[in-house]
Amino acid sequence: MLKILLMLIMMFPFCFMTNMFWMVQNTLFLIMFILIIYNYFTNYWMMISYFMGMDLLSYGMILLSFWICALMLMASYAVNKYKNYEKLFLLNLLMLLLMLYLTFSSMNIFLFYLFFECSLIPTLLLILGWGYQPERLQAGMYLLFYTLLVSLPMLVAIFYIYNNYNTMNFYLINNYNLNYMILYFSLILSFLVKMPMFLVHLWLPKAHVEAPVAGSMILAGIMLKLGGYGLLRFFFFLQILGFKYNYWFMKISLVGGVLVSLICLRQTDLKALIAYSSVAHMGIVLSGLMTMTYWGISGSYTLMIAHGLCSSGLFCLANITYERLGSRSLLINKGLLNFMPSMTLWWFLLCSANMAAPPTLNLLGEISLLNSIVSWSMLTMFLLIFTCFFSAAYTLYLYAYSQHGKLYSGIYSFSMGYNREYLLLFLHWFPLNLLVLKSEMSVLWL
Repeated sequence: MLKILLMLIMMFPFCFMTNMFWMVQNTLFLIMFILIIYNYFTNYWMMISYFMGMDLLSYGMILLSFWICALMLMASYAVNKYKNYEKLFLLNLLMLLLMLYLTFSSMNIFLFYLFFECSLIPTLLLILGWGYQPERLQAGMYLLFYTLLVSLPMLVAIFYIYNNYNTMNFYLINNYNLNYMILYFSLILSFLVKMPMFLVHLWLPKAHVEAPVAGSMILAGIMLKLGGYGLLRFFFFLQILGFKYNYWFMKISLVGGVLVSLICLRQTDLKALIAYSSVAHMGIVLSGLMTMTYWGISGSYTLMIAHGLCSSGLFCLANITYERLGSRSLLINKGLLNFMPSMTLWWFLLCSANMAAPPTLNLLGEISLLNSIVSWSMLTMFLLIFTCFFSAAYTLYLYAYSQHGKLYSGIYSFSMGYNREYLLLFLHWFPLNLLVLKSEMSVLWL
């Protein structure tokens, strides 16, 4: 584990050299492939070095982090092209990746908390430094205060655990079953905001709409997964309390999923639509996870990885049209089928992945989650039916409105995508469909 960490740290000097933008990206892909070769993970902790270790849960998340970060560089070509502080951008991105790597690989609860909070700062800097509108300051504050405010009880809870059980190691605490209500709420709340659960999701659309493409990709791809990852880790020793109180959060998530899907149907901003769809998907993930059944836990893990790739790809598509037309409004982004014919295929493929069409990993995750939630209570069937139907409806709305219809009169030519953009979209879509063939990784890890 430390060797990967050292490789990451040794990349920092690249940020200060000229014309090293693609070098950093290639090195990230190299580390990624080295990690893929290490593929021998079970549900036990492996490769333990000092406070770091990996099991299958961390492994998938770390792979996703490296992959999305490498693709973020590919999507942020404009930063390099117009010399928009590209060295600081690289430094910020590597700091963010370092924090995410440490979060996912730390075995100590306190260090997990520390890096969990640290990952917020580079994200904030991304939004404030490279965002688009002046409202990005407000969005940054929302992000910061929502996350920090609810994290403080978690810190106190961690110290309480250390005081009573004399350990902060995940592996050792799993032997205990904590039964203390305030402790449960303190530990869980921070992750629910990060997920984000309905009612505490308001920071997400704001942050997405104001963030640059790299910020949106990292937010949708990995930052939302931090919440799910934390819950998966912490529910191992909060089982008794989970059975008592989880149903509250499940109710909120399922009803929230339907309401957010309806909100999606009246969005005119491409990015806002994709951001709200993330909230709806995470609602299902949260409900499945909260059932604490085998299906639910493995399904939530699967859908988190699938959503990370799919949502990130959709944000890339929204950005590609934004770079051409200078607007994200669906009223102007009409008839793109005439404007960028080849890009429509990628819109179709990623939209179909977003509504969980086979053979994507989203389908596998959603089937597992539907199984787990319906087995928990038959009454949830109605909410799930609506969520799934509206999920298909707003994705179809996004696709049909953006690709069909009359071209906006201000556009009087057609535009091809660059090879870089097609490669970027391919690298989002390909693992999404390929991972289905190796799905036991995400389903048989408990």
